[in-house]
Amino acid sequence: MKRYDLIVIGAGPAGLSAAIEGAKAGMRTALFDENEKPGGQLFKQIHKFFGSKEHKAKIRGINIGGELLKEAETAGVEVHLSSTVIGIYPEKCISVNRGDHIENYRAEAIIVATGAAERMIPFKGWDLPGVLGAGAAQTMMNLHGVMPGNKIVMMGTGNVGLVVSFQLLQAGCQVEALIDAAPRVGGYGVHAAKVARTGVPFYLSHTIVEAKGTDHVESVVIGQVDEKFRIIPGTEKEMEADTVCVAVGLNPMSQLVRMTGCEMKEVGGLVPACDEYGATSIPGIFAAGDVSGIEEASSAMIEGHITGLAAAKYAGWIEEDTFKTQVEERTASLEKLRQGMFAPQNKGKKIEKTDEGLPVSASLLERGYMDANEMETYPGVVKKEGVHPVIECSQNIPCDPCQEACPFGCIKVGERITDLPAVTEDSVCKNCGACVAACPGQAIFLVNEDEDGTYGTVTLPYEFLPLPQAGDRGKGLDRSGRPVCDAEVVKVQDTNAFDKTAVLTMRVPREYAMTARFFKKEV
Repeated sequence: MKRYDLIVIGAGPAGLSAAIEGAKAGMRTALFDENEKPGGQLFKQIHKFFGSKEHKAKIRGINIGGELLKEAETAGVEVHLSSTVIGIYPEKCISVNRGDHIENYRAEAIIVATGAAERMIPFKGWDLPGVLGAGAAQTMMNLHGVMPGNKIVMMGTGNVGLVVSFQLLQAGCQVEALIDAAPRVGGYGVHAAKVARTGVPFYLSHTIVEAKGTDHVESVVIGQVDEKFRIIPGTEKEMEADTVCVAVGLNPMSQLVRMTGCEMKEVGGLVPACDEYGATSIPGIFAAGDVSGIEEASSAMIEGHITGLAAAKYAGWIEEDTFKTQVEERTASLEKLRQGMFAPQNKGKKIEKTDEGLPVSASLLERGYMDANEMETYPGVVKKEGVHPVIECSQNIPCDPCQEACPFGCIKVGERITDLPAVTEDSVCKNCGACVAACPGQAIFLVNEDEDGTYGTVTLPYEFLPLPQAGDRGKGLDRSGRPVCDAEVVKVQDTNAFDKTAVLTMRVPREYAMTARFFKKEV
């Protein structure tokens, strides 16, 4: 039986972070994962992260994964892939299935970071080929380069459903609709808005009645539901589709940690009862990341670092003072991500006002985009002469890259990263586009409401291929994705500094400068 100081199960964001901390403390650390490649969800996450610089904000998940792997290698973590841990036994022993044989290992401490699995919801025809989890679709696209389908119906408007819908559009799929039985969009409004302005309709208070087809999905029937989530007769609507993606939540994969006999509790699934450092009720057994409670990948990474430090302290590899100092720093960083409207303590609550006392956009929650009449309520939306930023961010989410992105001080967020971003009144925008490219929610636009008395310009983020070119003509789409005016591309900036977010400037009739938010090329 081979021995290590620390064994970590799961090479996702939490597991990698935990293993790094253990190895940096001097522990001989082994990391086991059942997949062929390490990194977990990070290598599927091609979007830019939220948070602050300390949380790797405005960096894409795939790049964060690469950074963590390099750090783990430098720290000396021994990574075992295609290695399925099939059991945890007394005295901190594990059994691992590798190929056609079983191997046994033992350690002073074990950290379980097995993540979560997608939930599925049954409906008539849900067993047809073409019905799959949104995460599975994301794996097909972003890891294997395979389009999961041509015409997609997405079920679920949490962050997973919204983010994957946008990535489906980037892959060239046609997203027919986003469906959710809840009466409000569940994820970040900025994620919903960037999908809505491409023309994808939202059907809130709706569910899937049936997926139709012979040997694969050919169409989907949806229906409106009442306040008790019962389908209202006569509201059924059938739409052509070959794929249904289901994004209705995640279940913690806690089977292994349950084998230890530690105390469990129900928190959106069965999870181990842990202290603030990830320690379970059994000494030397720890849990980190989604297996101990579902959160974003940014939170999972910080939790992993904290739990890795806790395991090192438990096993006597770091002193109390060192542990306390480093954990306090990590905890403070984690608490920043747990503020605002989407904080864990606000889950399930109906938030009517922002922290600043402004009304939450009803249109955004009910239709996926803000109504033009609501826009001027928010501090990021102002009218000024010349080019100026318009920040269509109306929810208190933990994110502030826009403040650091502007070298001219045009944007301020405030002391907390969940404060609504505001345009600085006496600032002068230089039209560099840095803030447009930096915003993870793609919610910043540079607008010149009156360029020459006839036209205005709108500069917007653009992440679709092929990129339009200067001189291309098409339509300017409003926030709902409806074509509202003729538009001409006048400039496209695609620099390495913008990290694959092109910054497109289009010329539109001046009366549409505060309305047009997406460009669709003529075909």
